Amino acid sequence: QVQLVESGGGLVQAGGSLRLSCAASGRTFSGNAIGWFRQAPGKEREFVAAIHWAYEDTLYAASVKGRFTISRDVAKITVYLQMDSLEPEDTAVYYCATSFIWSTRITNYNYWGQGTQVTVSS
Repeated sequence: QVQLVESGGGLVQAGGSLRLSCAASGRTFSGNAIGWFRQAPGKEREFVAAIHWAYEDTLYAASVKGRFTISRDVAKITVYLQMDSLEPEDTAVYYCATSFIWSTRITNYNYWGQGTQVTVSS
């Protein structure tokens, strides 16, 4: 079983930047996709970005493409989400999760972290 711990959330003004981290323990990620999702109050959880651990292929939601960058550090077994040009609409709890399938579908992701709050003020 894998454990995921997110960090790096906080309060930032519109136009600012944050970098989220997702640190893993318990097993390796070989062959896995690692995704970032977010859930705003009163809304469903939605896909943000994903990276394939072995090949570094990436996927982004249209709403964040060009502003967010997902990356990984093999030695630290950590996935990052660099968020630039943040907008109030990006306010949400951000979660990382792993999947055995290269996918944007939430139902394909098996292990989840506890989430980290990102708040963007206008």
